[in-house]
Amino acid sequence: MRVFAQAIDLVDDPARIDEYLRHHRAVWPEVTEGLRRIGIRGMRIWRGGTRLFMVIETDDDFDPARYQEYARDPRTQEWDALMRTFQKPAPSARAGEWWTQLDEIFDLAATSGSTSSSSTAALSGAGKAPAR
Repeated sequence: MRVFAQAIDLVDDPARIDEYLRHHRAVWPEVTEGLRRIGIRGMRIWRGGTRLFMVIETDDDFDPARYQEYARDPRTQEWDALMRTFQKPAPSARAGEWWTQLDEIFDLAATSGSTSSSSTAALSGAGKAPAR
């Protein structure tokens, strides 16, 4: 399994944040099906204030260059456009980047004495990743 982490900010408006959370309690089936179809096996998003932190788990053979295939479906494009109305790039985002790729700095499983390991990688085109 490969793991990717990203961050983005929400627009600082309590009513809009509540609406964003409501949407994520009922994500459209086309969105979840599209994510699974390109090899994403797990996706979790956490919130702290207006900051969102997302972890994506993929198949070992996941090709980050294929990520945009998710957004080819008109319904997922509609979802992405809607979600972007609630979001804004994090202050650390590079020019043109939407979700900011986060670099792994520690992995307990990779330390001596561990019996498991993980594989993390950069999600190519992170700035172009569809809104979630």
